[in-house]
Order: sequence, then C-alpha cells, then structure tokens
Amino acid sequence: MDTVIGIIGGSGVYDIDGLSDATWTKVDSPWGDPSDLILTGSLDGVKMAFLPRHGRGHVHGPSDVPYRANIDALKRLGVTDVISVSACGSFREDMAPGDFVIVDQFIDRTFARAKSFFGSGCVAHVGFAHPTCPRLSAACASSAREAGVTVHEGGTYLAMEGPQFSTLAESRMYRDQWGAHVIGMTNMPEAKLAREAELCYASVAMVTDYDCWHPDHDEVDVAQVIATLTGNGDKARRMVAGLPALLGSDRAPCPHGCDRALDMAIMTAPDKRDPALLAKLDAVAGRVL
Repeated sequence: MDTVIGIIGGSGVYDIDGLSDATWTKVDSPWGDPSDLILTGSLDGVKMAFLPRHGRGHVHGPSDVPYRANIDALKRLGVTDVISVSACGSFREDMAPGDFVIVDQFIDRTFARAKSFFGSGCVAHVGFAHPTCPRLSAACASSAREAGVTVHEGGTYLAMEGPQFSTLAESRMYRDQWGAHVIGMTNMPEAKLAREAELCYASVAMVTDYDCWHPDHDEVDVAQVIATLTGNGDKARRMVAGLPALLGSDRAPCPHGCDRALDMAIMTAPDKRDPALLAKLDAVAGRVL
C-alpha cells in the first residue's frame, strides 16, 4: 500500500509548503463537513493531505472542531498516517516555549464533544492504552531535530475543554498531582477517533507558554501565545518537509497494530447492527464490516 501522510495543523499552522500538484479538495463525509477543504498533493514522491483543524482564518473553536468529520475525511482520502500539530502550554521547566513535545499519553478532561464513531446499533471498544504510534512518533522526533527544534520524546498531554485557559488551582493540580507535561484543547477526541479509524497517529505539541503555574511568568494570555505561534509554525513546516524521506512511499503494516485496531473491537451481533450507522462507518470500519 502507498503511504499517505495526513497533517492536521493546529493554531498557527494553516498550510504547508512545497506540495506538488497542490489542490484544495472538498471531501464529503456522513459525519458532517470537515473543518475546511483538504490540501492534497505530494512531497518528495509521497502523497500528503493537510487539514487545518480550526479552518483557514481560525473559525472553529476547540469544542466546535468537527473531529469525526475530519478523521473520516482523511480516511476517505486514503491517509495511512496522521500527524497532529498543535499548540500547548507546558507544565515542566525544561519544556520551554518553542520546544516540541512528542506526546505518548493523554488525560482526557473534555466533556462537550462526540468521542466515538460507534454507538447504539454498532458498539465497539478499541484498545487505547498506548494512544500514539511509536513508529510515527519517532519519525516526527527525528525530523523535528533535523529542523533544529528542541524535542522532548514522551509526555502526557492534558486535554481540557476550553476555550478559557486554566485557573491557577487547575494548573497546579494537573502539574503536581496528576503528572501531566503539557496542556491543550484539541487532541481529544481526535486521537481516539484516529484509533477507531485504524490510522497511525502521532501528536506533536508545540509549546507556546508555561500555562499559569510558573511563578516567574505572567498568566497565559492570547498575546503571549500568538507571539510564539509564528516561530513554531515555521518549525512545524520544516518538520513536515522531512517526513517523506523518513516514512517512504511504500507502506508496510504498522508493527504496533494501529491499522488493525478493529480486529476484535466490534461487539454488536451482525443481525443486530443498525444499517444506517453501518452506512456511515463505510470508510472508518469498512475493512472489518
């Protein structure tokens, strides 16, 4: 199978450079409209698809991002590997603004978002103990280092609902009691949906600030975040440019089983499954349905 790299760009990353045959493509999804058109093309012989998570012009807030439509649309385009690029706050002194953290764990504190493609009429439970793909994460770390970025491999991402930033009490609790490393608003339920869609998923969290726990820094404000976003966006584009050489155009099965996550997941008996829901699952779960 061919490698197709899908990039979901977060705050400050609304396009990527250097794609040949670049076209903004409309993808229809039974889960609604994706955040925006999807930029398709190829980079150094590898197919790529780029989706701005918040839409060009940043029109979707974190609670309003159409996460299911986004993942479904990428799956319909043949994407095999999804790389999430997102802004985040840091709970660790050594994870400074401008650094990238390759996330390997999540704590999900979101509550106002649909978190699964499955439900009444077709119930499924996917494994999620290790929510990111080690192979894809390693490629992101290597490419980011080659781009001159300070990279931290491994870290727990606290996903909050937003859109407001944390209170000081929350920030201290997430850092000191829960052991989180970074905080953001958009990787959940995105990572869960990618697993249900049998897509390898890596999360690159770009640090913009120290949240509000740090005694030597002012509390988080939008001006501070935006001041760092531009530089992080340039670094992210350099990281993306190095990925085709690392991942290659020929795609082997994932050694960690991300692309087989649904093998034993569907619980509903075939004669009890809802045809309407099955029709919506044609891209996400077509391999097993």
